Amino acid sequence: MHLSENEGIEGKGFVVTGGLGFVGSALCLELIRRGAREVRAFDLRPSSPWSPLLKDNGVLCIQGDVGRKEDVERALRGAECVFHLAAFGMSGKEMLQFGRVDQVNINGTCHVIDACLDLGIKRLVYCSTYNVVFGGQQIINGNETLPYFPIDNHVDAYGRSKSIAEQLVLKNNARSFKNHSGNRLYTCALRPAAIYGPGEDRHLPRIVAMAKLGLLFFRIGDPTVKSDWLFVDNLVLALILASMGLLDHNLAKGKRPVAAGQAYFISDGSPVNSFEFLQPLLRSLDYELPNTSLSVDRALVLGRICSAVYTILYPWLDRWWLPQPFILPSEVHKVGVTHYFSYLKAKEEIGYVPMVSPREGMASTISYWQERKRKTLDGPTMREWLFCVIGMISLFCGAFLPDIGIISLLRALCLFFFRSMWVTRLVFLLATAAHVGEAIYAWYLAKRVDPANARGWFWQTFALGIFSLRLLLKRARK
Repeated sequence: MHLSENEGIEGKGFVVTGGLGFVGSALCLELIRRGAREVRAFDLRPSSPWSPLLKDNGVLCIQGDVGRKEDVERALRGAECVFHLAAFGMSGKEMLQFGRVDQVNINGTCHVIDACLDLGIKRLVYCSTYNVVFGGQQIINGNETLPYFPIDNHVDAYGRSKSIAEQLVLKNNARSFKNHSGNRLYTCALRPAAIYGPGEDRHLPRIVAMAKLGLLFFRIGDPTVKSDWLFVDNLVLALILASMGLLDHNLAKGKRPVAAGQAYFISDGSPVNSFEFLQPLLRSLDYELPNTSLSVDRALVLGRICSAVYTILYPWLDRWWLPQPFILPSEVHKVGVTHYFSYLKAKEEIGYVPMVSPREGMASTISYWQERKRKTLDGPTMREWLFCVIGMISLFCGAFLPDIGIISLLRALCLFFFRSMWVTRLVFLLATAAHVGEAIYAWYLAKRVDPANARGWFWQTFALGIFSLRLLLKRARK
């Protein structure tokens, strides 16, 4: 495919579903940079961290639900190319909200296809996933000739729904418009690897949060296990090249668009063990990955337990107070089973070659997370939280509450360590005074080194004492 850099972009109108997301916003900005006449970011959210930047660059943000046909038609009317990125259920609690997963990923895709056919939109690029062919089996340097993983064998609703949606998109390729104009809709699908980069908001925040709390207890699988990763700028490039591959300039010569009806695996082209890939990022934040490994079979047992527990909690899955599950079965497969693919077909047909190397991509990601950590309140591990909070509560109960029920056991423990009640009470009062003094000192110190979070440092140090203060002192030394 030999096209100019902005072929099919300059002077054209585009819609990006999921346009306020991490990848969607990057794509919108790149389309604007390349001279698009109009770019619309269609998203369920009214705003996101990228909204101000999008609006400043002239992107039209449209709120709506891909699960509602009228919203889709309103957003797509007048466009000449659609990038369908909107999806639900990729990770964490979302994976267990089966009804919403199907509504967005399957019904939403049907609405996008129908709108393209009704409104005469010639190009549709669908952002799919590796999971349409991967379901826990080993795949080494796979390619697009691999069959779809059996629909009924998927362990998660996301992989199943994305597989159905991709097949719908590709089967509607070269379908005539409903107005009988003689023109056709051309479609293709990209299958990206795990996406990373500055601002990624699905996987890395969850991993970093668990590392911060000391909840990464083990690695999963053999150290030789490898999988693909994909830097966001490389994915944006692939999406744009795919849209160019759907241009119908050669129809008069009897040739179909090169990407029409095709699927492409997209990655950085450097398979790596996921834990080794994440190690530099976590170390740059002063967190460590464990050396202990857990076999895939045992990790799957843990994943199924987590899945069962969170299925029972289904009515509350969208509540902010319910934490993300520790791990789910499909996530075990992703990090514990080798699966990586060749992007040779994408290179040969649409000209895709990664422009950002894994080293450069990780360096920019590390810089982003270091800056983010400097702006937020750092905290101790979960073990330190439990030790300090439970210890102080137990000491208070043993020293001052009536000798009833479990208080009797707490009092006996206090007497075992401190020998008398007055010593127990004195220890509690001294510990409380120390916490208050440390909290006041933390507040004054934070006013100098981290003023935006001074109040948070005060209350955290009041609760945790030296466990919190030592982190602030470390930040002050830097």
